[in-house]
Amino acid sequence: MLDLILEETKEKMEKSIEAFKHELSSVRTGRANPTMLDRVKVNYWGEMTPLNQTAGISVVEGRQLVIKPYDRNSLKDIEHAIYEANLGLTPQNDGEIIRINVPALTEETRKEYVKQAKKYAEEAKVALRNIRRSANDDVEKAELTEDEVKLGKEKVQKLTDQYVKIIDQLTKEKENDLMTV
Repeated sequence: MLDLILEETKEKMEKSIEAFKHELSSVRTGRANPTMLDRVKVNYWGEMTPLNQTAGISVVEGRQLVIKPYDRNSLKDIEHAIYEANLGLTPQNDGEIIRINVPALTEETRKEYVKQAKKYAEEAKVALRNIRRSANDDVEKAELTEDEVKLGKEKVQKLTDQYVKIIDQLTKEKENDLMTV
């Protein structure tokens, strides 16, 4: 029973880490990266569709994104969606493709992005703590001896500590990435 609870807890924490990695990938660094546009939704034939499902996105020369729509008629909609996403990026439409030059980050914007990354980290840690609380409740409700309950809670805490370290490590890597000029 305890093993099942621990396995479920581990799965939930893994999903939490994956969600955190996804959030972190949306924080901009000085380099162009297709994941910068993950939050962009395009009005494609009346449906709000993720940009990466309506166009190919590639990086050119490290500082430029090139967006080639699968349907040329959606070029204006894609350009509009990028403006609407409020990413601080300016798309340039040449009738065939859209180019986005990613400007170098200033010291001030780097610090803002580090704050944003730390905010995401804190949210991820809160999610882990909620998972821990839920797992501890499950351990208490399970028909276990007092010693097994104590052992179960210790194992849940070890799991939590392990995943908090992963979040801290990912945040530190992102911060280094952001602050490296």
